[in-house]
Amino acid sequence: MHGLICESDSLTTSAARGPTTSLMTSSDLILAATAGAVCLALCATLWAMSQRRRFEDRLARLNTRARALETRLMDAQGAAEAFETAVVVLHDDGVDLVSGEDALAACAAILDVAADAQAVVVALTDADPSHAHKLKALFEQGEACAFEVRSARGGVLVEGRAAGTRAWLRLAAAAADETGLPDARRFAAFMDGLVEPAWIASADGAPVWGNAAYLRVVGVETAADAARDNKSLDRAADALAVESAKAGELRELVRWVPLDGRRRALRFSAQPLDGGGVGVFSSDVTEVEDMRDALKKHVAAHDETLNHIADGVAIFSAGRRLAFHNTAFAELWGLEPAWLAERPTHGEVLDRLRQRRRLPETVDYARWKAAELARYEDLGPQADEMWDLPDGRTLRVVRQPHPLGGMLLLYSDITGELRLKAQYNALIQVQQATLDKLNDAVAVFGSDGRLRLHNEAFETFWNVSAQALEAAVDFEGVVELCVPRLHDLSFWRELKGRVADPDPQMRAPTSGETRTSDNRIVVYQSRPLPDGATLIAFADVTDTRALQNALDDRSAALTEAERLKRDFVGNVSYELRTPLTTIIGYSELLERADGLSERSRGHVVSVRAAATQLARSIDDVLDMAQIDAGEMALEIEDIRVAGLLADAQERSLKAAQLGGVTLSVECDKDVGLIRGDHKRLSQILDHLIENALRQTPPDGVVTLSARRALGEVRLDVSDTGRGVPFHVQAHIFDRFVGRDRGGPGLGLALVKALVELHGGWVALESEPGAGSTFTCHLPETQQPGAAQPEFGF
Repeated sequence: MHGLICESDSLTTSAARGPTTSLMTSSDLILAATAGAVCLALCATLWAMSQRRRFEDRLARLNTRARALETRLMDAQGAAEAFETAVVVLHDDGVDLVSGEDALAACAAILDVAADAQAVVVALTDADPSHAHKLKALFEQGEACAFEVRSARGGVLVEGRAAGTRAWLRLAAAAADETGLPDARRFAAFMDGLVEPAWIASADGAPVWGNAAYLRVVGVETAADAARDNKSLDRAADALAVESAKAGELRELVRWVPLDGRRRALRFSAQPLDGGGVGVFSSDVTEVEDMRDALKKHVAAHDETLNHIADGVAIFSAGRRLAFHNTAFAELWGLEPAWLAERPTHGEVLDRLRQRRRLPETVDYARWKAAELARYEDLGPQADEMWDLPDGRTLRVVRQPHPLGGMLLLYSDITGELRLKAQYNALIQVQQATLDKLNDAVAVFGSDGRLRLHNEAFETFWNVSAQALEAAVDFEGVVELCVPRLHDLSFWRELKGRVADPDPQMRAPTSGETRTSDNRIVVYQSRPLPDGATLIAFADVTDTRALQNALDDRSAALTEAERLKRDFVGNVSYELRTPLTTIIGYSELLERADGLSERSRGHVVSVRAAATQLARSIDDVLDMAQIDAGEMALEIEDIRVAGLLADAQERSLKAAQLGGVTLSVECDKDVGLIRGDHKRLSQILDHLIENALRQTPPDGVVTLSARRALGEVRLDVSDTGRGVPFHVQAHIFDRFVGRDRGGPGLGLALVKALVELHGGWVALESEPGAGSTFTCHLPETQQPGAAQPEFGF
């Protein structure tokens, strides 16, 4: 078309230039006009075809859209009809039904109005003023609403939404039995009112919705925040939701979780929901779990108590199966615990015991077993039985109906009890025979005042016969038989109070003396017995008192002799010490004098040594006399043990060197101090060292050592001498045993007395030929009595 237009333009242009070239003929003009007309017609045709194609495309699109809208409308109507809902539109001109004629009719029937949309809406408005306000707000302000109208025939669920200038209502009829079901919002409000956490979880356990308690405990505002931050009330509960979703059924779990700073037990229940997801509900079962734990502990304690009972206990259920047994039951019958754990029946237990010959022998076992099992039907009290087993044991069988059904059996091995009863009867006979052999008159009265037991001496003492005592009904009858020998009725009244008076003070033990009519001295005593009886004994002590008086006189004479001996020893020792001091002093002067021969000097040394030994012996005698008289007092002070041993070594070192003996000291660094009398402790060590030096040959060793152990300090003096014979060791610390050693034999006895005065004790360890070790065990601290008597108050 564009080419034709161009060609026409060129022809026109040529014609325009015609005057300059040549003139156009009429045929040319006609041809040109025809060509232009043809071109115009072609252009019009093409334009019309183009417009038609455009209109057809638009029409096709409109038809497609119309068909889609029709399909959507049909789907919407079908959905409304499928879900039994009616859709109503509210506009300025009124109310129209969009879809759901059947549902509208059902709603109208429930509201008891005509099946008309306008009538149904008016009925909804008149049902409740709050419904009218909600519908007005929906129509005027576009506020969504949802409510329910109830009647005797059922209920109508109303949900309103605004779209554009119109308001839409969706109505759904609910049967009378469904009117109590709340809508989503009301149910959500109800769930928020629960104090226990509840939530909806997806299939992977992530929370989708949670009530207020769940959000508060987890610490989030929405369930989406909990899922995003990976927060959870309890991971095990999330796993329970996943497990419930996979299994498609209810799952429950009890977990202890912290709630509001307290440890609470929650029972989680996970139930798959119809709309998808899993509903997880929790309930606080802390009290139930506490009671369950308490019950478990109570049952465990009950079982443990039964397990500590020596008697065999077995509980059979109502089905006659073994429900419980203690350890003593298995041991009593020799049954395997593994077999008992299988809960055998009572009959099976009896059969196994019979196979092992552990049941009483019977002629007809089947009949005996049937009678035993028939006891389950007897709900009343059952008498105890005694079973004599083939192995010689005797069992007491106690049967008792169990409160939960079944029977409780208690097996007591009374073999020992029967043996004890026989022994008790024998002991009673022995007791009677023993009482008969006593010289004292003994009688036993019961709490009722009757004479229960007496010996032959009682008959002899009061000069009554056995027949008379048996005829005496009570205490008064016995008193009538005894009054001729003892006339003091007040004495008998007091004794009666001891026998029959229930007052504990009157039944207290008592004793005393009295005189009989023949001037005998009688000692009596009463003793309450555990069974409420009272024992009364009488003894004639006339001869004993005479002998006691004689012994008292002799004791007084011995005490006076001891005093005279102590005074004599003190006076003699004092008289001997003065000349000995003079002898020792002059011997020391002569020893230092010039001009003496060696022989004379040796004599002088011997005189001084003998005088010194005699002086020490006198001091030992005086010390022993003081100790015996209780007049020696210790001057208690803190003493350094290492220094005490060093001083003792220094004092005896010269004597050790003269004898060719090595004197060494071994002392622990931590031995520290000891409380004691420095003078007396030094005296103890000097005597022990002197004794060790005498027992040790030349080239021997004497060792002083000290150590602290278990609240005491041990001082040891050991030597490598000839030792102490075994027959002498038992009496080594007795007085005057060591006369063969040149002294009066008081050295070791004085050591023992001084150590005991410090509150300790001394021990000897020795073997002949292997040396000796004397150990002084001294307490770390001293009691007040060990110090000066006047400071012991």
